[in-house]
This record gives sequence, C-alpha cells and structure tokens, in this order.
Amino acid sequence: MRILKITALTALLVMAATMAYAGPTYDRVMSTKVLKAGLTNQGIPAGFINDKNEWVGFDVDIAAEIAKRLGCKLEKVVVNNNTRVTYVQTNPPKVDMTLANMTHKRSRDEQIDFSITYFFDGQKFLAKKGAIKDVKDLANAKVGSMQGTTSIINATEYLKKIGNPNPTVIGYDGEIAMFEALRSGRVQAISTDATILLGYAAKEPGKYELVGDFISDEPYGIGLPQDDSKWRDTINFTLQDMWMDGTYKQIYMKWFGPDTPYNFPLTSKIEMWP
Repeated sequence: MRILKITALTALLVMAATMAYAGPTYDRVMSTKVLKAGLTNQGIPAGFINDKNEWVGFDVDIAAEIAKRLGCKLEKVVVNNNTRVTYVQTNPPKVDMTLANMTHKRSRDEQIDFSITYFFDGQKFLAKKGAIKDVKDLANAKVGSMQGTTSIINATEYLKKIGNPNPTVIGYDGEIAMFEALRSGRVQAISTDATILLGYAAKEPGKYELVGDFISDEPYGIGLPQDDSKWRDTINFTLQDMWMDGTYKQIYMKWFGPDTPYNFPLTSKIEMWP
C-alpha cells in the first residue's frame, strides 16, 4: 500500500513538473531566464561557423539582441530545413523561437506561428561565372536546391515556365551539400534565397554569379509556438523596438552593408504598430 502511495505521489510530481514546464512560453522563458533559439550553422551569412570556429551571423545577432532585451541568456540550438518547424512544435518545445532563413508561408502557419517579417529576401539562381549565357539556358540545366524548402518547388516551377516540362532539380541536405554539388559540376546551377547564395559565392570571390531576376519573394518570419499570443507579441514588440532605436539597421549593415562580402541593400521596412 505504501509503495502504491509513493508511486502515485511520484507520478503526480512528475506530471506537475511537466505541466509547469509546458506552460505559456513567455512565462517559462521569463521564469528560467533562458531563451532557446533554433539557428542554422550552415546558412552564410545568417548563421554559420566562421574561421575561428565561432557561431556567428545575422540571425545569431538578432537572437542575441532579443535575449539581451528580455534579460535572458541565449541558448543556441542547431536546426536545419527539416527540424526548424518541428523543434517549435514539440511539447514542451525544443526551442522558443526559430531564426533560420524561414519564409513565412500559409502552409507553415498552419503548423506554427510567426513573428512579423524581420527580413526581406528573394530566390535566385547561382552558377559558375560565364556558364549560363542566358537565363533560358537554365531550362535544360541540372539545378540543385535544398530538401524541405519552398526553394525546390519554386525552382521547378520556374524551369517549367521557361521551357522545360520535366526539369531536373535535385534536393540536397543543406547548404553545404548544395554548394558542393555546384563546385564539383554535378549541377550547373543552384537556387535558393539570394542572401544564402551570396554567402557561399563569397567563399570563392569572382568564381560565381547570380543569374536572372528574383523568381519569388521570401519574407522571413521568426518561427514561434502555436497559439501563444503573449510570446508572439513580445517578440514582435522587441523587433519593432530594435527597428525604432536603430539597432536592427546596425546589425543589418554589419552583415549586408556595402563594405561586406554579402552586400544586399535594405529596401523594405519592418511593420510598425502605433
């Protein structure tokens, strides 16, 4: 009888602890003072490992600034194209927010919530310099993209549009594998968000070039746990505050300014609420 009581008590304590941890994200983060951010470590220059073996990048700096303003320690968690959504979905979530070149799509919004758009990108193609004389040459080229992204869908549809009803678009597991396929000649071009292409092209200056115009708009949002409005508002207000006091632009220019290898002019404005 006593063993049964102890077992029941233990089960209740475990249940209580689980319920407490699985509460609203805002309350948990403010209680623990730890903010877990899902970040890529292959997405130059959003999040990557530099020559000093440091995890750096635009998204890393944005996440660090958010954590700082909330009075929290930032805990960085590696995510990729296949885990950046699921890590926010678990209960409790493995991360409290995901910043990983993630376009806010209606289909993704059915699974998780998103912040306001905090970065504005678009999809292009990258090829070895001089290899693609005309954008229509892409129609019959082998093209690489990434698994688990909208980029592979967009590239396929675009190649059909310019003349190939059955284009060859190969999905690779991450940015490094995709770029290596281009370097080795296994594909003639790769396609994903322009800033990622600029990041990898900068590793070998002068050898690669962007081809054609943007084939899509890619508004990035911070992925957040579903139906947690207090946490979503907190992230949105923090982003807006960063924009208003100039911190956002400082971080942006650090990574995408004219004096960087990844020059990408800021042409849009974060949504501001009065």
